[in-house]
Amino acid sequence: MYPPGDLELVQIVDAALADATLRSGPHLVCHPGCTPCCHGVFAISSLDAARLQAGLASLSQTDPDRASRIRRRVSATVMKLAPDFPGDPTTGHLAIDEVSQERFEDFANDEPCPVLDPATGTCDLYSHRPMTCRVFGPPVRSAGGLGICELCFQDATEPEISAAEIHLPDPSIEADLTRPLGDWTTIIAFALQRKNDRAL
Repeated sequence: MYPPGDLELVQIVDAALADATLRSGPHLVCHPGCTPCCHGVFAISSLDAARLQAGLASLSQTDPDRASRIRRRVSATVMKLAPDFPGDPTTGHLAIDEVSQERFEDFANDEPCPVLDPATGTCDLYSHRPMTCRVFGPPVRSAGGLGICELCFQDATEPEISAAEIHLPDPSIEADLTRPLGDWTTIIAFALQRKNDRAL
């Protein structure tokens, strides 16, 4: 189930990214083919998972060959990661206990995203990518302060970094869309494996 309200959220976040990109100027060096941020797993929400699944379903209609390549990479990644997955490898849900969360910190940190096309260095589901991917690059505020990509803002001053901060929408918007889907997290490969199982 893919909530229709997610399209509006994506538009808001993409507009915020465009604004932050403009304010970042030459300090933001992200470009197609730059893939360090596409290596290493990270938790995504049930809303992100639904968006990715919708994207793969759509791609299966418009470009079945590319969709098949994604499915093969997803299957290979799941097979590789399942034995040490810090959660339930059947559902793909990450466990929330402290020990599992600590294990996740060091889990698959060098694993390429299965949606990353290794030939082009671009994302095959770019328009359906998770929120973490959408906001990566410009400075993002968290409890630890402003986080930036290690390749960007290398010669920027603190005021320049602060001035480029991405201004994200009220988190309650995303929370309201996510709630009906379930309060669980997963990783990209396991999010797509459930649809993949039906397509193989």
